[in-house]
Amino acid sequence: MDELHAHHKFGPWKTKFDGLLSEGTLGGRKTYLLKPQTFMNLSGDSIAPALRFYKLPLEALVVVHDEIDLAAGKLKVKRGGGDAGQNGLRSITAALGPDYRRVRLGIGHPGDKERVTGHVLQNFNTDEIAWLKPLVDAMVEAAPMLAKNDDAEFMSKVALLTKPPTPKKKEAE
Repeated sequence: MDELHAHHKFGPWKTKFDGLLSEGTLGGRKTYLLKPQTFMNLSGDSIAPALRFYKLPLEALVVVHDEIDLAAGKLKVKRGGGDAGQNGLRSITAALGPDYRRVRLGIGHPGDKERVTGHVLQNFNTDEIAWLKPLVDAMVEAAPMLAKNDDAEFMSKVALLTKPPTPKKKEAE
């Protein structure tokens, strides 16, 4: 959120709806960024009042979240669905229903069910930052596509921006 906020020159963060709210424009559309300051498992207590206050339809909501069931560095966008054990999504769904858009950011599964909590709550290490930084930069660059409800174009642009360069062929000697 902070990278998106800075890159697209959103207004200052204001304390509102038990969160930090900023207004700006993405893809020619007025956009609100909201960082709930509640416990994660109470995210819906921040997001639902904001949607109601601004009279926004549920379809306007885009939630970006980590996803252990996706390989590290993978990204998918979907509308609706279950919470896959993610407490923040569970709270949002309980407050608003399931039909909002989700940007699922793969962090990979640690392999052992007992290590999931630690894996999800720990900070990213140096190796993880190596794939995370380019992915976040690409997501920020492609964000106007999300604002235009063009999820497929968003995913395509992120994929293009994160694709490793193709090695140049050596000329025959």
